Amino acid sequence: MINVTWLRTFCTLAEVGHFTRTAERLYMTQSGVSQHIRKLEEQLDTDLLIRQGKQFSLTNAGEQLYREAGEILQRLSNLEQRIGEDPPYEGLVRLMSPGSVGLKLYPQLLTLQQQHPKLVIDYRFAPNADIEQALANHEIDIGFMTDISDDETISCKPMAQEALILVTPATTVEPSWEQLMALGFIDHPDGAHHAGMLLTANYEQFQHINDFEKKGFSNQIGLILEPVSRGIGFTVLPAHAVAAYPKPELINSHHLPVAVSETLYLAVRRQQAPANRMHTVINEVKKWL
Repeated sequence: MINVTWLRTFCTLAEVGHFTRTAERLYMTQSGVSQHIRKLEEQLDTDLLIRQGKQFSLTNAGEQLYREAGEILQRLSNLEQRIGEDPPYEGLVRLMSPGSVGLKLYPQLLTLQQQHPKLVIDYRFAPNADIEQALANHEIDIGFMTDISDDETISCKPMAQEALILVTPATTVEPSWEQLMALGFIDHPDGAHHAGMLLTANYEQFQHINDFEKKGFSNQIGLILEPVSRGIGFTVLPAHAVAAYPKPELINSHHLPVAVSETLYLAVRRQQAPANRMHTVINEVKKWL
């Protein structure tokens, strides 16, 4: 492989046409310039210069090398510049979060992308285990999790609290234990976990989610409240998911006497030096939450 330093010295010499001025431009000695040229000729096993005293001209091989090397060095220079750049509003940012907080954040991040079109948002909804695995596998840059990761390569820091809400059909005004038993439960991937946290704190009769008849299940965060709105059952969801439901008049959100919240953690790889665009997204998310 051609030594880039020697190649750069050769191209500067061919451009300037003088050993002394080349040395001055490159902050080298004249003998250093000559040495680079000799080493390059030895590496390529061909003469690049026709030396005539203190003057020189390029051989055919030297002419060809100068033409092609100039483009290569320019591309390398541009690459170095691009690699060194770290713009705060340009590039791809890959995120994952549970669905509820995603319903809150994704529209806001799209607005941010509209303001800065070179910033590209890749947002996925996923449970904690999938977020943890995606971070560990370098498939995403930022994760938002509702539990602390056990993976020692992942750093989790508390970022916000999200209340858990009991949601019933609009006809249920005061959700007694008997009413909940009669309604039955609309389950979802985190249904047992969320219901267990909230109902344990507010109903002494609660022992297990299986106490309730299961009336349905959905793994689509935007559809979990559809059966609730139709009177089929009740559920427990984080507040952002409830706030995003487009038909609030068909449901009733109950803030129970003992409030229960879920902690949202910012999760990133410990050894990762976050790019400026990641800092931009994280700082904006902190404002929104």
